[in-house]
Amino acid sequence: MIVSVISNIATACNLTKSAYKIANRFQKQFGILLPQNVEISKSEIINILENEDVIDKITVFYNQENMALIDFCEQNEVSFLFLQIENNKSRTIKKLLLQCRELRIPYILFNDNFSEIDLTKILVPVIYLEEEIEKAQFASAFGRFCNSEILLLQAKDYGSKARIITERIADFLQKFVLNFRVEIANGDSFKVEREAIMRAENQHYGLVIVSASREYGLDDVIFGAKELHLLRKTAVPVLLVNPRSDLYALCD
Repeated sequence: MIVSVISNIATACNLTKSAYKIANRFQKQFGILLPQNVEISKSEIINILENEDVIDKITVFYNQENMALIDFCEQNEVSFLFLQIENNKSRTIKKLLLQCRELRIPYILFNDNFSEIDLTKILVPVIYLEEEIEKAQFASAFGRFCNSEILLLQAKDYGSKARIITERIADFLQKFVLNFRVEIANGDSFKVEREAIMRAENQHYGLVIVSASREYGLDDVIFGAKELHLLRKTAVPVLLVNPRSDLYALCD
């Protein structure tokens, strides 16, 4: 199931359409998670999605008090999550990121100012960390189910780690005969993700796939994690993938 977590249904039209579009492409059920004090009618859903046939294909959930997001996702077998950003304030985004820290599924924090998602082209910056490999399966899903053109933007590092990881992702995509290409970025592993979101806006990519921070250190607590700064600057949706400590020994 693909679920949209919505706090204000009145401003979540493009988010809802985007999430429903991906659910259809991935052949998944679609759900909407609302606060307990918010109700939505069948007619509102029909008006948002502009389709009278969708009403029996959507499940509406109401947020249970004190239930963690990860528990909700596991109980309802959620495989992909959209979360609404009503404003671009750091405090709002930080709160959402903290709720998502333990998720084992990809998630998108979707700003109310975003247009409906366009999956024609997606951009995948690749840095030197081992867990970047995890992005291959999500990039391939968009290539397979949405016919997305995929750009792997390899960090311009002095070492070989980013190149090796890019090659491994490329090998994985090649198995599905997907439409992808590799480019060397102008920036290194510490700058390529910011370069990616700028390129996405200028070159009309509809989605950027980024690995979230491994852990939040003191600098992240004080100044904000890298994903916070990316989300505040991006004009297109960013899909975040949490590193999986159960799959990798997180050491360089």
